[in-house]
Amino acid sequence: MAEPEFSARGVRIARWPRSLTRAGEVRIEDGRLALLTSYGSEIDSAPVSAVRAGRPWFAKADETVATVNGTRYRLTLHDDGDRGRGETETSGRFLAALKRAAGRS
Repeated sequence: MAEPEFSARGVRIARWPRSLTRAGEVRIEDGRLALLTSYGSEIDSAPVSAVRAGRPWFAKADETVATVNGTRYRLTLHDDGDRGRGETETSGRFLAALKRAAGRS
C-alpha cells in the first residue's frame, strides 16, 4: 500500500454544533479524503475532487472548514511544534495536498 499524500493525527473534527472527536485523523490517499476517529473508524470520506476546503476569515490559524458529501466539518489541525505561530504549517500543508490531489493549481 502506498504512502498517504497527507496524514495528520490528533485532529479535532467538529460538525456544528458538536465535536465528533478530539484526536481524529485526516488522510488523503488514493484520491480520497477520509476523516477518521481516533479508533480508525470512518466518519466520512469522499473523492478529493468533490471536497471543498478553505480557511474562512473567522477561523483560527490552525482551523480549516471542509465540506465533504454536503456536510461541513471544522478541522483543527495542529502540531505541538506549531503552537504560537500565526498560520500553522499543518493546515497549510493540508490545503496544498488537497489541491494537488484534486489536480487544481
